[in-house]
Amino acid sequence: MPIQIARHRLARRYVVRVMADGTVRLTVPRGASIGGGLAFAGRQSDWIARQWRSQRERDAPWVTGTRVRWRGDLVELVVESAEARLGDLRIALDPRHAVRSSVESYCRELAARELPIRCEALAAQTHTRITRISVRNQRSRWGACSSRGVITLNWRLVQMPPSVSDYILFHELMHMRQPNHSRRFWREVASVCPWWREAERWLRKHGREML
Repeated sequence: MPIQIARHRLARRYVVRVMADGTVRLTVPRGASIGGGLAFAGRQSDWIARQWRSQRERDAPWVTGTRVRWRGDLVELVVESAEARLGDLRIALDPRHAVRSSVESYCRELAARELPIRCEALAAQTHTRITRISVRNQRSRWGACSSRGVITLNWRLVQMPPSVSDYILFHELMHMRQPNHSRRFWREVASVCPWWREAERWLRKHGREML
């Protein structure tokens, strides 16, 4: 695989990433050797290969048999002439767009209906005041909150187990009390979401595949 080498003055260690075009990007700290970075990348070869294969699978067209994460499970998609079935969902296909585009558009609309209702319910449960909830197509985070009480959520939360999705909602709600990741913040999270560590483990294992 081609390797793109980039020096970064703020980097503290070697970092390897597989980019969208299949290139392996190696970040080298200032003052560190490129040879050392290449040796580091070589030791990560199994991980790089797995990431590359996973990325190719994500980029492949969706057809019958494609496995899509839904409510936490990997569900096989069934594509027919005018609709696609994903678990209990029956999704009308737009002939002007690819199957994946139609399925994801439907899921985004579903998330825009479901997630604000759930977030408002958990806000009431935890006596947390929020001003607005928006659902977006975020590519690098599951949620965010602002000092004005606005919570932004990733539509892909509907692909997760409900317990993991709820954890992310609780996480953002507790940031209204503690706008940091201090010990006090995590105590607030634990007080309303005792299963947060299990949710974090699920995200570490499966989160990247959905983004």
